[in-house]
Amino acid sequence: MASFAPYAYIQCPCTESNLPTRRLGSESPTDPLETEQEEPTFDPRAPRANYSLYPLEHLLYCEDCHQIRCPRCVIDELVACYCPNCLFEVPISTVKSEGNRCTRSCFQCPICIGPLSVSSIEAQRDGLGAEFAAYGGPYVLSCGFCNWSSDEIGIQLDKPNSIYNQLAKIRHGGKSLTNARERRKEREERSKLGYSPTIEEEGGSEDGQEKTDLNATEDFDAESQFGNLKAFYQAQLSESSPVSSLGLPGDYSYGSPGALSRIMGLYTGSSFADKKSRTKKGIMREARDAPEGLHIFSPSSDEEAVNRLRTEGWGNTVSTTQRKEQSEQNTHFLSDLRPIPYLLRTRRSKRCKTCRHILSKPESKVHSTRFRIRLVALNYIPSITIRPLQTSSSSLLRPMKPTQFLLTFKNPLFDSVKVNIATAAKTPGRFSSKVTVLCPQFEVGANTDAWEEALREGGNKGGEREKRRTKAEASEGQHQAEAGKVWERGRNWVSVVVEVIPASLRVQAPAFLKSEELQKDESPLREDEDVLEIPVFVRVEWEADPTHDDTGGLAAAGAKDKEVKEKRELAYWCVLGIGRIARD
Repeated sequence: MASFAPYAYIQCPCTESNLPTRRLGSESPTDPLETEQEEPTFDPRAPRANYSLYPLEHLLYCEDCHQIRCPRCVIDELVACYCPNCLFEVPISTVKSEGNRCTRSCFQCPICIGPLSVSSIEAQRDGLGAEFAAYGGPYVLSCGFCNWSSDEIGIQLDKPNSIYNQLAKIRHGGKSLTNARERRKEREERSKLGYSPTIEEEGGSEDGQEKTDLNATEDFDAESQFGNLKAFYQAQLSESSPVSSLGLPGDYSYGSPGALSRIMGLYTGSSFADKKSRTKKGIMREARDAPEGLHIFSPSSDEEAVNRLRTEGWGNTVSTTQRKEQSEQNTHFLSDLRPIPYLLRTRRSKRCKTCRHILSKPESKVHSTRFRIRLVALNYIPSITIRPLQTSSSSLLRPMKPTQFLLTFKNPLFDSVKVNIATAAKTPGRFSSKVTVLCPQFEVGANTDAWEEALREGGNKGGEREKRRTKAEASEGQHQAEAGKVWERGRNWVSVVVEVIPASLRVQAPAFLKSEELQKDESPLREDEDVLEIPVFVRVEWEADPTHDDTGGLAAAGAKDKEVKEKRELAYWCVLGIGRIARD
């Protein structure tokens, strides 16, 4: 069995903000006049706990709210968008208009997701100065890992740059494809001419040849089909939107420039016939041809796919991951794959959801990995570590045998803090272990300079000898943990002893239980049910300099002269995982 690494996870208070609160160790309210709500002991095995526990390194701290902030209780704001391949920053307006893909010459292989390079299919020259010779087109995109090339799908490029624009005009086999601008111009020309095919025109011929021509979609991909549908329905909404009796359209478009004139028309007055004529609008119709976004399913495409599967085999079909990266959803075979433009990445800043205070803000430059603001909880909250007091050859905890652990708190602040820890006598769950904290209240020193600490303890050699003697006694097994006393103390850290009696994993149900309850109690162990986790309630108190407010500098200066400090308190739950219990 793999060795178990002890851990300490901290619960963010945002997940329990809507639940009733109660301090640990208090009894349930029996007095009907008692109105204070109480909070139950935190259960690390509850399904809700899986989404509220985080390592200390993953948490932020809000200096205005003086609370812990997890990834769920912060707001992300976009700072910059960039391509991870060329590190070119893309404006957010461009991302909204052209999509979240790199529009330069950055592409990935559709087979192995490796970077594609541009190479010429012209034969390599020999002789003196061949390495300086310029190669002409046509060009192809090739992968250096799986040796895939765009020549396999019949795509060749005329220029070694502006690859994104060239691929937007080329389909498989080298067929040309109209871009979005040309399709938009075509739609505008059709609207100016007022062409709208009727049902008789669609099904006029006996063999349906004219209908097939109107609905041909060979030159339109999924992106162009969506653009055509969007433009078509926007035109239909603007033409056939009903007008209310007040003279306003159905959506009341108050944000439009003509909203004020329509509202003023209510007071100028209009005849009932006018209003009635306005309400008579055409009925919205559906798309009728390919330029309007209609795509007719052809049963022959399924038959063709089945025949290709029989001839090419299962090995030439695409995987789910490869299909997700493609813009075309009807991609089934490797020969249908196209080069993938690089997905843009973002740099984001984080704000507190409660007070909108900036918690994290990176540098605006894409090449920089530094942060302008980074309020990490590791710099504001004492870190917690736990380890066995005595090393053992076995990594498993023996049931019903007392075991002692060292719980260490390290203070990152420049002020000394008072720590109060509390835990239930028995851990929650089906197998309850007994837990005892020998020293629940102690003080941790400030995180001062190490040289100042060395100068302060320079004359106290007796204390240093006492510390070495204590460690020697502990190694020999003579030093015993005492209630109310810390085990070891340093410059900015304190270690206390926690005694644990692991529960037995063998279920012994009483004889008076019913058969259903007996079967429920003797059910097999669930996943990670043998892991011993201890919920601990931690309260940290310290005195810090008062924050500067907007009242002026005189009050702040007077408070500083009097050396008035502000008392602060932070309380949170944490879960200590100390090991696995051996099975009987």
